[in-house]
Formats: sequence, C-alpha cells, structure tokens
Amino acid sequence: MLILSIANFLLALFLGYLMGRVGDYYLNFWLEDPSWAPHHWIYGLILVILGAFIFKNNLGLWMISFGIGLFVSDLKDFSNFRFFGKDNKNRDQRKFWHID
Repeated sequence: MLILSIANFLLALFLGYLMGRVGDYYLNFWLEDPSWAPHHWIYGLILVILGAFIFKNNLGLWMISFGIGLFVSDLKDFSNFRFFGKDNKNRDQRKFWHID
C-alpha cells in the first residue's frame, strides 16, 4: 500500500509539472503572452497550501504533489519574484522539458 501511495504522489507531481510546461509552452503563445496573467508558480503554491489543510485524505496529498509540480515547472520566475507579467520569449527560445 505504501508503494501505491508513493506512485500516486509521483504521478501527481509529474502531472503538475507537465501541466505547468504545457501552460508555459503553448498557452502563453496562444494568449499572445498576456501581461495580466499570473505566473503558474502562484497556482502551485495555492494548491500546496490548500492541500495542507485537507491533508488527511488523498485529495489533499494529490493537491500538494500537483502543486509542487506546478511550482517546480516555474521555479525560475519564483526565484526572481515575478508574480505577473510577460515572459518575453519568442518561439525560438521556448523549450518544453526544462524549468522556467
């Protein structure tokens, strides 16, 4: 049962990272890099905090791990304390499998 719980945690972590990368790689360009949109590390932090309040069941654990994945996928913007704004990347600069 412990192995299944760890596998679920890792799956949610990967899915969170994947969703963060899809948002950064595709959604920003579809929306033409809006200046009003918050960076997705904020959503990850909110999910981690909310998941900590309901940690007693599996939904809380999934929220925490998914939020960590989102947070990690946008770690560079967090380290620069970028809350809102454009990424100012063109199509040649974007990479899918990295930490932005």
